[in-house]
Amino acid sequence: MEAAELRARLAGCGGDEVSELPASLAASIGLDPAALVPAAVLVGIVPGPGAGVLLTRRMPTLRQHSGQVSFPGGRIDPGDASPEAAALREAREEVGLDPDSVELLGRLPDHMTGTGYRVTPVTGLLSPGFQVAAAPAEVDAVFMLSLAVLLDPAAPRRRSVVIDGRPRSFWVWPHPEHDIWGATAAILVVLARRLRAGGAPLPRDTVG
Repeated sequence: MEAAELRARLAGCGGDEVSELPASLAASIGLDPAALVPAAVLVGIVPGPGAGVLLTRRMPTLRQHSGQVSFPGGRIDPGDASPEAAALREAREEVGLDPDSVELLGRLPDHMTGTGYRVTPVTGLLSPGFQVAAAPAEVDAVFMLSLAVLLDPAAPRRRSVVIDGRPRSFWVWPHPEHDIWGATAAILVVLARRLRAGGAPLPRDTVG
C-alpha cells in the first residue's frame, strides 16, 4: 500500500470514539472508566514495498507490561500539548525516532485497557530511511508487522483463557518471533479494518 492511499484512508481524527471496555468486565476488575489514565501511542506505518507497522517488545525487567509487544508510547504528561505530542515524545525516548521523520495522519478510536489506561492511537507515516535505536532500559526489540499480514482478514484470531478464575478473550496476531496480543493487537484490528474499509466507520468490538 502506497503513501497516498494510506493518507486517504487514515486522514482525520478519531474524535470522541472509543473502543469500549464491556461494563461487565470493567466491574469485575474494579475499573472506573472516569479514573482512566490518559496515554498515547504512535502507530507508525512504513509505506511502499515491504510496508509494515512499527512495534516494540518491552524489556522483561519492567514493572508493567514486561516483555509484551507494544507501540512506542506511554502516559500523556502535563507538558504534552496533545496526544500527538505525547506519542512523538515517547517514540523519541523509546526508539530514538526523530519526530521530523513522522508525517502525522490522524487518530484511531481511543482504547480502554483493563490495566487502567485510555490510550489514543496516533497514526503516522514514517519517512524513507528513518532511523531507530532502542532505549536499553525500556525496549528489548524493535520490529515490523507486515502490512500484508495486517490486511489479511484471516490473520487475527481470538484467544480465550481463564485468568484468576475469570474467562478472558483477546486478539492475537501471527508473527514468527513475537507474541502480539492484548491492547496492541486490538488496536491493530481497528487499524486493519480502517485500511480495508477505506476509512469507513468501525464497530466498537475490539477490546483485548
